[in-house]
Amino acid sequence: METGKVKFYNKEKKYGFITGDDGKDYFFHTSGVSNELYVQDGDKVEFKVVDGDRGQKAVDISPA
Repeated sequence: METGKVKFYNKEKKYGFITGDDGKDYFFHTSGVSNELYVQDGDKVEFKVVDGDRGQKAVDISPA
């Protein structure tokens, strides 16, 4: 599992970005959020990184 903070989240469009502790930004969609957790900008989270159709993305996102 990786850790990081939510950099940006657009509730209406259902996507956002997480800045990992490794310094990389990861795209995420609300479908990748565990238990339909409501995420907000600045939240610390844990996540898995998988290869998506446009590069790496975060899935299995949960509070850290």
